[in-house]
Amino acid sequence: MAKYQDLADAIIAGDNVKSKEITQKLVDSGVNAIEILNDGLVPGMEVVGAKFKANEMYIPEVLIAARAMHAAMDIIKPMLSESGAEMKGTIVIGTVQGDLHDIGKNLVGMMLEGGGYTVVDVGVDVPSDKFVEEVKKSGAKVVGLSALLTTTMPVMKDVISAIRADAATKSTMVMVGGAPLTQEYADSIGANGYAPDASSAVDLAKKLMG
Repeated sequence: MAKYQDLADAIIAGDNVKSKEITQKLVDSGVNAIEILNDGLVPGMEVVGAKFKANEMYIPEVLIAARAMHAAMDIIKPMLSESGAEMKGTIVIGTVQGDLHDIGKNLVGMMLEGGGYTVVDVGVDVPSDKFVEEVKKSGAKVVGLSALLTTTMPVMKDVISAIRADAATKSTMVMVGGAPLTQEYADSIGANGYAPDASSAVDLAKKLMG
């Protein structure tokens, strides 16, 4: 539909004024929030993700597109919670203890939100027990762990062990990512999946959520 295409286009172009304007108009004309999310925001961020994967868009442009997505989300978020609309699921994300890098994590969070997931971002330098606690609190089905230093990569294994050791969280799926990681490493620490970039993280989340 043209009205949703305009919204998707505004997000791809990173035009937060226009994305806000179009979203407000849709809301005012009685369109429900979940429709705006699924037919406008998600398709827009899917294009951004595909372009990012194909090196047609770079991190600064993705961040600008995400800002436009957030401008629209700010309008519909209260409506989504009021209507009890079912988001696709909750995902806890964070950078493991000892690591202060957050650009990759933030990018993944934005892409996941753009994909219709509820994201609980626990920040950087996060100890294992904090991940376990947040999963219990939010009922998340998936946890995303980020590490950008080779020295903090082994901490991911500790987090996975802590999650598996707790009866309340042991069935939670864990996905990992970060520049020094590989699929082999992810397999060796018992992760359920590895995403080489933010766009792949959304595909992986979809798969892990089943």
